[in-house]
Amino acid sequence: MLIKKIRELTEEEEKKIICRNKSDLEDIIQIVSKILNDVKKNGDRAVKHYTKKFDGVELEELRVSREEIEEAYNLVDYKVIEAIEKAKENIIYFHKKQMEQINDLEVKKDGIILGQTVRAIENVGCYVPGGRAFYPSTVLMTTIPAKVAGCKHIVITSPPTKEGKGNPATLIAGDIVGVDEIFKVGGVQAIGALAYGTETIPKVDIIVGPGNIYVTVAKKLVYGEVAIDFLAGPSEVLIIADETANAEFVALDFIAQAEHDPNASCIITTTSEDKALEIKEKILEELNRAERKEIINNALKNSAILIGSLEECINFSNKYAPEHLEILTKNPEDILKKIDHAGSVFLGEYSPVPVGDYASGTNHVLPTSQFARMSSGLNVETFLKKITYQKLDKESLKQISDIVITLAEAEGLFGHAEAVRRRILKK
Repeated sequence: MLIKKIRELTEEEEKKIICRNKSDLEDIIQIVSKILNDVKKNGDRAVKHYTKKFDGVELEELRVSREEIEEAYNLVDYKVIEAIEKAKENIIYFHKKQMEQINDLEVKKDGIILGQTVRAIENVGCYVPGGRAFYPSTVLMTTIPAKVAGCKHIVITSPPTKEGKGNPATLIAGDIVGVDEIFKVGGVQAIGALAYGTETIPKVDIIVGPGNIYVTVAKKLVYGEVAIDFLAGPSEVLIIADETANAEFVALDFIAQAEHDPNASCIITTTSEDKALEIKEKILEELNRAERKEIINNALKNSAILIGSLEECINFSNKYAPEHLEILTKNPEDILKKIDHAGSVFLGEYSPVPVGDYASGTNHVLPTSQFARMSSGLNVETFLKKITYQKLDKESLKQISDIVITLAEAEGLFGHAEAVRRRILKK
């Protein structure tokens, strides 16, 4: 793990840190394209074939039955079910508050009525990963904003267990939210099924949710056939810590992010060289007792501790545009005002990333790999469309007609001009 002053980073070192997880995808695109085309052509048969090939599971039914969902409640600890319920309440609360900020709009200018009306996307597909672990929290994060937005039909796809069942906690989370259908299908074949539709899995209008590189590439390739949220890669955190930061807390948050994925990126920026060394020591202590040590060790290769002034730390963070940004400084709210690019921000030493991952109410499906420079995290607006409208009477059309006719004729679109001119001349 690199430890270095920000101002002493070579161009190559800075590029490697900032442009993380951006690799040549040519080979992956070829593999994914072949699977998508097969699913498009052969539907359920192809989905079952690739589920057997990649997940080692031979499925008779792709859809999870009501009986399987009921059985799941007997397989999951009641405390987990209760936690899902409570997290659901918090997530609904926050996303309803988001919805309150989105309104229809109507104004009048020069006799012309101009407006905007908001509509929900109708059919939603939520992809919930299930490779190294299963994520009922992602069920809540992907489906609840769609529910709050008013989407009519919401389905989940998630990889099956080795026994050919849906993961019980995933099924319970979907049931508690009230999704319409759950399918025990993962990977590229799930994205293809949602994009094109099969005999069993319905075609949707938008696909949301995180996944591995193959799922991400599949989402990229079906964009246009359906909408997507954004392209999400391995998880990442950047921490801004000054001399007041608790080194143990910083180390714990570093480990918590690193245990996600061998390709996870964890960057610590600090104003104190002594603090940097203390944090490194604490990370190694925590690593010795970590349960997912192998994954964390691999993630260390993508990680760094960088030292600089507070201004340098802030500037580096804005260049990096992290998925998660923790600000562990004396006055974190002051730093927030200077942050331009981040997926979600965690202020102060008692606001660790796991709180946002599970239960505070904000969404954990967030842009990675610098996409926070141009994308928001998943929210109710992801599932909404804004339809504009206008209404003119003859007098207001007459007032604007010269502009329209002049511009239309300048572009050689004489039919456009005539559609306006004739209305004005008609008695």
